[in-house]
Amino acid sequence: MADLSVKKEVRYLNKDFSEFRENLINFAKSYFKDAYNDFDPADPATMFIDMVSYVGDVLSYYLDTQVKEMLLLHAEERKNVVQLSQALGYKPKPTVPAKTVLDVYQVVPSIGSGDTIRPDFRYGLDIKKGMQISSEEDSNVIFRTLENVDFTVSQSNNNPTDITVYAEESGEPSYYLLKKTVNVEAGAQKEITFDFGDPVKYNKVLLNETNIISIDSVVDSDGNDWWEVPYLAQDSIFKELSNIEANDNELSQYNTLVPYLLKLIKVPKRFITRYRSDGSMELQFGAGVVNNYDEEITPNPDNVGLQIPTGTSKLNYAWNIANFMYSDTYGQSPSNTTLTVKYSVGGGIQSNVLVNTLTSLYEIEFESLDKGLDTNVITTVKNSVAVNNPEAATGGRDSETVDEIRHNALAYFAAQDRAVTKDDYITRVYSMPPKFGSIAKAYIVQDEQLTRVVRDSNQQVNPLSLNLYLLSFDSNKNLVNANKAVKENLSNYIDRYRMITDSINIKNAFVINVGVEFEVTALPNYASKEVILNCINQLKEHFEIDKWQINQPIVIADIIKILANTTGVQSIIDVKIVNKFDESAGYNPNVYDITTATKSNVVYPSLDPSIFEIKFPDDDIKGRIVTY
Repeated sequence: MADLSVKKEVRYLNKDFSEFRENLINFAKSYFKDAYNDFDPADPATMFIDMVSYVGDVLSYYLDTQVKEMLLLHAEERKNVVQLSQALGYKPKPTVPAKTVLDVYQVVPSIGSGDTIRPDFRYGLDIKKGMQISSEEDSNVIFRTLENVDFTVSQSNNNPTDITVYAEESGEPSYYLLKKTVNVEAGAQKEITFDFGDPVKYNKVLLNETNIISIDSVVDSDGNDWWEVPYLAQDSIFKELSNIEANDNELSQYNTLVPYLLKLIKVPKRFITRYRSDGSMELQFGAGVVNNYDEEITPNPDNVGLQIPTGTSKLNYAWNIANFMYSDTYGQSPSNTTLTVKYSVGGGIQSNVLVNTLTSLYEIEFESLDKGLDTNVITTVKNSVAVNNPEAATGGRDSETVDEIRHNALAYFAAQDRAVTKDDYITRVYSMPPKFGSIAKAYIVQDEQLTRVVRDSNQQVNPLSLNLYLLSFDSNKNLVNANKAVKENLSNYIDRYRMITDSINIKNAFVINVGVEFEVTALPNYASKEVILNCINQLKEHFEIDKWQINQPIVIADIIKILANTTGVQSIIDVKIVNKFDESAGYNPNVYDITTATKSNVVYPSLDPSIFEIKFPDDDIKGRIVTY
């Protein structure tokens, strides 16, 4: 018999069948040599050793697999990769919709007579976002608009209204044709309802569709909106409001350039969404079971112990810190109501349709027109709506692969959806939806105004304050200061992404209007006027305002190179940059000493952030041919 008092040595490094078997045999030889010493493969006892080794091998495999599937870098099962990615904040989509632009047309009657005749914009339609259009090649491919198509306003830069004469009567226009361009995305809208009884914390509902693109709206039976947020702890969202006098008396004066205002509102009724590995979507609501707003029930010393019988009478007790979570701070939970969920489905590779194929109106809804208008004309105007896509729809694809989800999640987690660096802020400025105002140029630097005054040269700037300099375009694509409405919208937009310690000062950049004067010699057999025209056209392209940024210098060597490479030019005699500041002629009144600012054939901008602009290229770029 084996001596049970002997301490037995057990090895824990076995991983596979052969190692388990070998160590079990050695274990038996060491501690049970008197009880069993026949290890012939045909012996029944050896069979039990093999079976135990088999079980150990299987358990070891599944243990290793489970550990591997817990790590995003090594997980292979799609279900696990999806769940780990969503834990990092990334939502893998089961389908990606194609996108394109859509031309939307309508007619409006004329008003006035003679020189005052013009389109009657009272009949301009405001088509609600979500208008659905089908492809003439495949009626199952549906596209929807992503914003309102509002013919009552015309943004000269962001979304202008093209106006042409549609019909004439007695030599004068009787109807005008209006055209606007709007972004569209593949996907048809569907609707489903869910009934809720008693409140349940973190209640969930499931949409069984497998190609859901987005949740468009969630409305309860009382008409209250429920809002989607990235995470339940986020208690506010951006909401767009029409820039009318009723919403903001001061900023409504800018409604032709900024048709919508961006406001940050509290949303106690909110939910989050999660995609499952099979492509279906889950909606989860908050923990709150009361009707108070979040900011009214945020945990504070008055409600410590609120959910326990003793209330606040025993604050000296070490209550569980989780008691703070018994509040409405993660949003309300729906109860005794019915939620109507509208969502979009579709997308995929089949949504990449060709040009001029989105022509069939599938579903359309209008905002109400002013009372007192001719009902027959209103009917004519609504029936006149037509659509077409001047560009092919692209970008549609099926679900991401496991590796794509993995890498996208890691990249998303690194970004954290926050503005940390200067480039992050610039990116956020340019990504603000254009319906909230146009930002043409942006530049950001650390603020030196709050710098501590010191006497030595080691002056340190305030690292927490930033100056954001902006410029917008006017109707002629000339640079102007951004108006107050644009700045207000941008302030609200950036506030969601900025670090809590950062202070952003929004300011106007300076515009320095300049002109170029040059002298060249022409090659023989080339007409002087043709050579000058070629040179001017090349410089116009070089000074195209889209290519220039705030604080970008003018490198005269680049201008010389452009002229030297122009057809017909033999040599460059002189290139001069001149300042244009006559306000009566339409220039910005900023006087700038070009001579002093020129170092080594480079014209540097001012210390105050500024941008060089050739405002009137046809007049401000001048050249002449020098002959000997």
